[in-house]
Amino acid sequence: MVWPPAVPDRVFDFAVGRTNPETVPVDRLQQAARDAIANEYAELTDYHGRLGHHGLRAAMARRESEREGVFVDPDHLSLMNGSMQAVTLVAEALTQPGDTVISEAFTYSGTIGAYRTLGIDMVGLPVDDDGMRVDLLEAKLDELGPTRKPKFIYALTTYQNPTGTNLSVERRRLLLDIAIHHDIPIVEDNCYGDVHFDGDKPPALYALSDYDKIIYLCSLSKILGPGLRLGYLYAKPPFLDTILARRHDAGGNYLAAAVVAELYRDGVWEITEELNEALRVKKNLVVEGLAAAGGDVCVASNPPGGLFVWVRFPEDVDQAKLMQLATERNFRYAPGANFHIHGERIPYLRLAFGHVPDDDIRDGMPVLAQCLREARTSNEALAFDNLFD
Repeated sequence: MVWPPAVPDRVFDFAVGRTNPETVPVDRLQQAARDAIANEYAELTDYHGRLGHHGLRAAMARRESEREGVFVDPDHLSLMNGSMQAVTLVAEALTQPGDTVISEAFTYSGTIGAYRTLGIDMVGLPVDDDGMRVDLLEAKLDELGPTRKPKFIYALTTYQNPTGTNLSVERRRLLLDIAIHHDIPIVEDNCYGDVHFDGDKPPALYALSDYDKIIYLCSLSKILGPGLRLGYLYAKPPFLDTILARRHDAGGNYLAAAVVAELYRDGVWEITEELNEALRVKKNLVVEGLAAAGGDVCVASNPPGGLFVWVRFPEDVDQAKLMQLATERNFRYAPGANFHIHGERIPYLRLAFGHVPDDDIRDGMPVLAQCLREARTSNEALAFDNLFD
């Protein structure tokens, strides 16, 4: 008998990072849409260029300024069709096929796919509980030498995808010092920065330094909804102009931007904190449920923000069998190899919890734990108690 038995038509879907459909502010969005269309219907007949809707740029600059405590110029901020457009534009503007980029060894699968398509040579630094091992960066640059000097350093500094870690403030400062010394641009991807549960929000790199080669990416996909396809890029000229020269779409979705600008007319924080409270509950259900059901077979992160729990399991887990067992029981997850820059089959998996109903989280964690047990090729006791060696 398969245990736990699969339940027909019930799917435990932890594979893709999405926000919570149960908490979408429907009434407020509807009113914002009515007001935006009434006020800006004429603007819908025009093209709005590389920067995009001024009202939303102003709202996002205010979002950044309030969080970081420094002035953010809305005229240095360009709206994007999701942050992935920014990821791709930056890489197209700054690299040629064969060029080197440094990132975390584990990073966002979308970025990995985009960089592979562009022929970029990705060089990874390990990740630990304090984020990217920036203490190893100088040695890595020496190893690469002048002929392979990276065109930029890409870092998911806050609630890193997939690990959920934060780059410590000490390492943020060290990253800036090294990049400035070697004249290397930094691309900071902060698309999870406001999906915040516990503790202080770490500062963005641009809040720690006036280095003019910081390129900052952010998104509304994680705090409101990916279907809006709204993100943004913030950079100082001339870098901003260099990047936007690669843009040929005459601007993004003006209607979506107008609606969200209206929604956030009074600021982002009230809505964001309401949405985050439900996400905090879901994250805790994953962490506590997996500890209770699978503490003998895995270790999971307990991230202070973001949409993902990173799970480490023993080396003796047969990953093909694990996927087969999980598929039979309608349990979906993202294999660790998806987030390794070279696709290595590492003993990790990622659970995305943002869109998963609470009952599915409660019932799903025992399913995953049992799949891990059955996929092992030994009965040895768990040999680690942390995520990173």
